Amino acid sequence: MIPTLEWLPEGVNFLDQTKLPFEETYVLATDYKQVARVIKDMIVRGAMAIGVSAAMGVALGIDRSNATTLPALTAEVDVICRTLAETRPTAVNLFWGIAQVRDLYNQLAARNTPIPEIKQAVVTLARRLYDEDIANLRKLGAFGAALLPQQGTVLTHCNAGALAACGYGSALGVIRAAIEQGKQIDVFADETRPFNQGTRLTAWELVKDNIPTTLICDNMAGYFMSKGRISAVIVGADRIAANGDAANKIGTYSLSILAKEHGIPFYVAAPFNTIDLATVSGDLIPIEQRSAREVTHVGGIQVTPNGVAIQNPAFDVTPARYITAIVTERGILRSPYPESIRAMAGSPLQPEPVPA
Repeated sequence: MIPTLEWLPEGVNFLDQTKLPFEETYVLATDYKQVARVIKDMIVRGAMAIGVSAAMGVALGIDRSNATTLPALTAEVDVICRTLAETRPTAVNLFWGIAQVRDLYNQLAARNTPIPEIKQAVVTLARRLYDEDIANLRKLGAFGAALLPQQGTVLTHCNAGALAACGYGSALGVIRAAIEQGKQIDVFADETRPFNQGTRLTAWELVKDNIPTTLICDNMAGYFMSKGRISAVIVGADRIAANGDAANKIGTYSLSILAKEHGIPFYVAAPFNTIDLATVSGDLIPIEQRSAREVTHVGGIQVTPNGVAIQNPAFDVTPARYITAIVTERGILRSPYPESIRAMAGSPLQPEPVPA
């Protein structure tokens, strides 16, 4: 399994995804500020990995605190959570991870639990969230595998694999599960400009797993769809609104329209905590704007003329009407999404997935 992040006695160790595919190096974060920087700089990325990283960041901050009273520690926890919350605005899993540890802290502090016991409890929770992420994504993969054909090519965009989680992956977890079930699946991976997550990360981890993979430029998907080369599209998500609209890496929206035009199923795979029940529609999802340098430079080399204006939104929103199904670890959601999401929110487990 690809070790995306790991809790160690010294701190939280992160595989530096900015150095892939040519260097497998690690960055050790020994305090919560360093965890925040790792998230902000995309050393760790992907909604699921960000969520667990944020939880570990809060736990690390509490564990390393020198506060000797609960009021002093509570003041520190406020700063820790605020610092981590300011790193990346689109992925709701970030705020979920912070809330998991913050809520436990609040419960224990309200009972005047001794600080050493609080520290042990929040670290235990953060480590458990890591294990639960892997287990949940294996469940998600099993549900989603039923949607893929016995044989065919699946297109994916960005990286929703083991690198975007604690292991296994969401969209790529579905592909892995289908192959484990004996299905003959190969993958078309979009390059995913401007940060090239498909080029650098998806291609790297699929090749590492000996899954047949073809890398294509972002503007080639329509061509291959028109030639009948693509059987399904499956992507991850950083936030799903209560109506089923899904925010994912920029370029996903365009793919959904192309898939609709060509009659190709378009699936979103994400753990249930990616669904933000407080966000009514995708219009309300905040979209992170990233550095112009990601567009103007490739591999450190400038490829644009000086003085040109740059826009670099990191995500776009795919309307629910273009999504064939949403795959979660609780089961499969289908339109009408407001109703199916509400029903799933009230039930931790769902029946067997319905085939496409």
